[in-house]
Amino acid sequence: MLGPGLVEDHIEHARAMAEMIGPPRGRFLDLGTGAGIPGVVLGLEWPATTGTLLDSRTRPTVFLIDLLAELDLMDRLEVVTARAEDAARDPDRRAGYDLVVARGFASPAVTAECAVAFLTEGGRLAVSEPPDARAQDRWPKEGLAELGFTTPLEIRRSGEATVAILTATGPPPDIYPRPSGRPGKRPLW
Repeated sequence: MLGPGLVEDHIEHARAMAEMIGPPRGRFLDLGTGAGIPGVVLGLEWPATTGTLLDSRTRPTVFLIDLLAELDLMDRLEVVTARAEDAARDPDRRAGYDLVVARGFASPAVTAECAVAFLTEGGRLAVSEPPDARAQDRWPKEGLAELGFTTPLEIRRSGEATVAILTATGPPPDIYPRPSGRPGKRPLW
């Protein structure tokens, strides 16, 4: 569920993300959490923060419920099994997070479209980036502006970790995200 590489490397990358991003004012959402990286690590690194670990697949979310119980994090972190496009329409989740994090969720266009609906005004989207990525190629200003993000985005680096940080300018546009499956089939850019 983590992808290639050592578990320790994934954890260290998530710790670097936590340090670069800093804890949110309110709650955070880990978009497409998989095995809980970076969400579980953020929960451990930020003991005063609450969050949601969101994944559309049952296998990872069942694993995460057991893991959170073992780590005694059930009081601060919740696990939700749902597609991002559907969860973003839930009134308790829409515009309900000060931070959305994503590590390997989807392409930049799909990630931004799904994430923007979860963010409060001024909320941040933090996306793990390939170390050699050119931000202007992956995150075009026009596409970000259409979704309601400020431009230019900010790129932060620490060791092997690179994070793109985008800030929502206002409440999420009503039309985003588009219906389930459409962002991935017809990306905005």
